[in-house]
Amino acid sequence: MRRVTPHFSLTAEQVHRFRDQGYLVLDRITGDEEVERLRGIFDRLFATSAGHERGSHFDLAGTDEEGRPPVLPQIVNPVEFAPELAETEFRAASLQIARQLLGPEAQPWFEHAILKPPGYGAPTPWHQDEAHRCDPGVDYEQVSIWMPLQQATVENGCMEFIPKSHLGPVLDHHSPGGDRRVMALECVGDFDRAKSVPCPLPPGGATVHHWRTMHHAGANTSNIPRRAYILVFRGKVTPNPAFNGYPWNSEKATAAQARRTAWENRGGLAGRAARRTAAFVARIRQKAGRLLRS
Repeated sequence: MRRVTPHFSLTAEQVHRFRDQGYLVLDRITGDEEVERLRGIFDRLFATSAGHERGSHFDLAGTDEEGRPPVLPQIVNPVEFAPELAETEFRAASLQIARQLLGPEAQPWFEHAILKPPGYGAPTPWHQDEAHRCDPGVDYEQVSIWMPLQQATVENGCMEFIPKSHLGPVLDHHSPGGDRRVMALECVGDFDRAKSVPCPLPPGGATVHHWRTMHHAGANTSNIPRRAYILVFRGKVTPNPAFNGYPWNSEKATAAQARRTAWENRGGLAGRAARRTAAFVARIRQKAGRLLRS
């Protein structure tokens, strides 16, 4: 498949709306033919549980136990299991959008695919994406571009946002039900759910949201699967020694994390690059002994 590079420009009004509201709705970001092709790719990946062994396929809203059907299956970085995803109109257009919103330094960060099975696909809890950060010592901004591969409705779990919530801080989060085996996070801070704005979309449309924008997606009560493909981009990275991460992430103990660690220990992707070069040489020997104890 040849690489496609469509020209996709946001209007000044759309950029202003994103900055003011924290999200944006686009009726179309790619064509019907590509949506159909992507739907086939993701149906295959989910049917084969691609990436399960390495912890990339897991149940986002459940405890991910063996033998139990997942209620909210997700695949992180599906491009690792379907390289043809690297060359799509959706990816090319999304990068252009991200650079218009975050600046020319914006780069792809990661991606994921989420499936809500018909009739029982679980809701995605209210949360802010930034609450998932596990990379202390730096600052940046992030946007997610969420595209449904069929009609997205309130009935099957379209995206819903709290306007202007990105202008405030990251609120407190915890594991749903207090169960640290569950990968998802749920916001327990104070925000007004009554201000929620549902965003139904046609297949091939998209929402774009800032990583501090409060959002969720309801359960799938329809009789068709609800598939979504999400590309995530981050802007310029700057040092921030004061940021030490969020405590709710260090408390997680999920089955997917255990599978990933076991896979890396067996040499997966060269021990995941030797465990990220021994956690970047133990954070440069704890900042060179805190600058030799000053």
